Amino acid sequence: MLVLLAGIFVVHIATVIMLFVCTIANVWVVSNAGNASVGLWNNCTNTFCNGTLIYAHEDALKTVQAFMILSIIFSAISLLVFVFQLFTMEKGNRFFLSGATMLVCWLCVLVGVSIYTSRYANGSITYYGSADHHGYSYILAWICFCFSFIIGVLYLVLRKK
Repeated sequence: MLVLLAGIFVVHIATVIMLFVCTIANVWVVSNAGNASVGLWNNCTNTFCNGTLIYAHEDALKTVQAFMILSIIFSAISLLVFVFQLFTMEKGNRFFLSGATMLVCWLCVLVGVSIYTSRYANGSITYYGSADHHGYSYILAWICFCFSFIIGVLYLVLRKK
């Protein structure tokens, strides 16, 4: 049981770190030439990033930014609640609060990445047209989606022993 809790804790910390990285990094869409990328915040060309996205004024992008930030917040809160519950909860109880908070994180990642996929990841609005592919930030966001769901469900199922 202790090994399982430690493993979940490590995966949860990795998920929080990956959420930070995928939200902050500007590598959601990369040109096939490899010298330019677009993220949630900036357009980067040849390692120079400026603050001008052609779609920065759109509500969809602001929604993606907000939900990705919310996912970081809920994931961190869930981690703190888990540690708190680990030391204060009575034996035999489940980690309901940690699991519910992590599932809210999962929903935030789902909404944010789904909107980005629908609006921007198809290549029609980015700088590069069809000559682009998904960057590591976009892929990390989908990995965090999977991890946050698994962690949330495991927290709901586990009992403190």
